[in-house]
Amino acid sequence: MNVNDFDFELPEELIAQTPLLDRTSSRLMTLNKDTGAVSHEHFSDIVSHLNAGDTLVLNDTKVMPARLYGIKEETGAKVEMLLLKQMADNDWEVLIKPAKRVTVGTVVSFGEGKLKAVCKELLPQGGRIMTLQFSGILQERLEELGEMPLPPYIKEQLEDQSRYQTVYAKAVGSAAAPTAGLHFTEALLEEIAAKGVNIAYITLHVGLGTFRPVSVEEIEEHDMHSEYYEMSQATADILNRTRQQGGRIITVGTTSTRTLETIASMHPEFTETSGWTDIFIYPGYEFKGIDAMITNFHLPKSTLMMLISSLTTREHVLNAYAQAVKEKYRFFSFGDAMFIY
Repeated sequence: MNVNDFDFELPEELIAQTPLLDRTSSRLMTLNKDTGAVSHEHFSDIVSHLNAGDTLVLNDTKVMPARLYGIKEETGAKVEMLLLKQMADNDWEVLIKPAKRVTVGTVVSFGEGKLKAVCKELLPQGGRIMTLQFSGILQERLEELGEMPLPPYIKEQLEDQSRYQTVYAKAVGSAAAPTAGLHFTEALLEEIAAKGVNIAYITLHVGLGTFRPVSVEEIEEHDMHSEYYEMSQATADILNRTRQQGGRIITVGTTSTRTLETIASMHPEFTETSGWTDIFIYPGYEFKGIDAMITNFHLPKSTLMMLISSLTTREHVLNAYAQAVKEKYRFFSFGDAMFIY
């Protein structure tokens, strides 16, 4: 299958640069996965699409303030570093800019030495393994010195950093937000629960590999980066009960979807588990863990476009996206939402 099969024209002005004042006021497109039928609503209307006995699955990962600006100790040259994932102890996989300035043994200092990073290993595409040196607790140093790692297509400064976190974010570890969850408020979640819908949480720490462009023509040759996930027994019990009682499992976002599909592909029923997943879902995939999905509008030719096309059809998705462009929906992280059911 060719990557160009998932391309579409997107005017740059439709890329949302800032979040809406009210999280729930974004627009909602619904897409019937069988018929391709589309409707145009607002996100607060999602309640009417959820039934008692359904389970809504949310990713409770929390974005680290993982973008750091420092200098090379030896020369004073400026360096930007983005933490991607913890490897072991204080060794981290990072992205460095400009990468050519950082070779094995290079020491980068942040906040006048409050945090230091020593290059241990070179990786492709500006990647490095860096050993972090700091006193106290790393999260506190990051809160003090770091910035939210907004995607490169967002050019505006984010005044309120909390708007790039879901209201239920808890488990620190992501390099990017699970953005489908940004539409929810605590009040909306309470309204959903009051209708008899179960709310369950998983954790998947989002890495930048999810968003990296597909650089091969044939998508089957694309390699996904691995990301860490966890599911509790409490969540597993809710999901198994939902299945037994005929309810739907509805994931919020591609990250929750990939987590449930990873677990469902390895176990006959959901169970407490954790690990690393590099699952790549594209058309032809047979879903085992979910029935429906809430997601944002994605980049052309991205693995996320391929995933949502798997839940319905590529033709239905491209038709829906053509309507979204025509109706001037907002795209990407701070954009509008789609419910595929």
